[in-house]
Amino acid sequence: MTDTTEQTDKTGSPMDTKEVQGDDATEMRSTEEIIGRADVNDLKAILSLIGHEDESGHHNVVDNCEAEFTWDYDKGRLEKLDRLYEKAKTAQWNARTDLPWETPVDQEAVVMANFATQPDQMGWTDVMLEGTSLATWSDKEWLQFGVESQNWTLSQFMHGEQGALLCTAKIVETVPWIDAKYYAATQVVDEARHVEVFSRYLDEKLSGHYPLNAHLGLLLDDIIADSRWDMTYLGMQIMVEGLALAAFGFMHQLTPEPLLRQLLRYVMADEARHVAFGVLSLQELYTQLSAPELRERQEFAFEAAVRMRDRLRSQEVWDRMGVPWNDVLTIAGRQDPGQDDFQILLFSKIVPNLRKLGLLDAADGWLRDKFTEMGVIEFEHLGDSTEDEDAFADGSPVSRQVA
Repeated sequence: MTDTTEQTDKTGSPMDTKEVQGDDATEMRSTEEIIGRADVNDLKAILSLIGHEDESGHHNVVDNCEAEFTWDYDKGRLEKLDRLYEKAKTAQWNARTDLPWETPVDQEAVVMANFATQPDQMGWTDVMLEGTSLATWSDKEWLQFGVESQNWTLSQFMHGEQGALLCTAKIVETVPWIDAKYYAATQVVDEARHVEVFSRYLDEKLSGHYPLNAHLGLLLDDIIADSRWDMTYLGMQIMVEGLALAAFGFMHQLTPEPLLRQLLRYVMADEARHVAFGVLSLQELYTQLSAPELRERQEFAFEAAVRMRDRLRSQEVWDRMGVPWNDVLTIAGRQDPGQDDFQILLFSKIVPNLRKLGLLDAADGWLRDKFTEMGVIEFEHLGDSTEDEDAFADGSPVSRQVA
């Protein structure tokens, strides 16, 4: 994403910061200008970025936004947002008392059950592992890899939810409409609850946290640092939350662990509202933007999509397990990203929402072409998030007994 100040990615390379100016500017930036590399699938560049904890225990990002007061308190002018706000008020649940935290969780048994449903080493075949250290791994090492992968996945969910917490608080400050401020305030509460449940599950039921993935961290930094409120919406509500909603759904279907299934289902009920909030807030605005402004938002959607795809490589797990660098590159190079059903399915919420916002076909279909190359355009005609039954459901997931 671009803004008015130069930023640097975690490799030390400057990120292009120029903005498209004027209605006559029709050139889209190159892939290298947008994401810092010419080849979207450059495995060395992708895998070399590994997240580490800040020594201070904190990570600071300069937030360039201005808080905006509004003196128009006419609630309900934006009817669909008002309806979403009213639904959100009755949909609250208590992370401490509404989940059965007494449920015992045997993490190794859960991992073994997952392996039983995916016998080829989590989707890797013997051919993919041939000639690498993983080809000689024992059951003990594969079990440890499964445990670390589960810790890593839930940790990234937790970090992403904290990013959403910060971004939604920023939306309360910056969005100009009172209806949007009201709804965003309910989402702040939701996101705090999500951070709480994932942190507690990691601490009490699993066996350790992982640092924020480097690619996800770059994206969150960009979203928070940008001064424009609609970029906060696009980056967090549409892209990050949209992918998270699909990921939660995927894990909810596969995990045999009942507490995690219930936790994920409750979080999904909230997330459906959050993504719908983003679509409803941006839909009208994007019909009023100039062609250069739409192109810039297309570029950011593409950047966000690539960064979220790259973070799925679990670089931090390979690093912690001590897998040799050449082995990681070899295995990754033998995977066909076009055949990775998990990665592709994660875009099932994002693509139809971007279509609803008109971003797929602006600039002569530039983003459509990019998503076609990524193999995810097939989802464009799925229902967008304003059609999600959870978004406008009456009552909390507890009272509705969702499962």
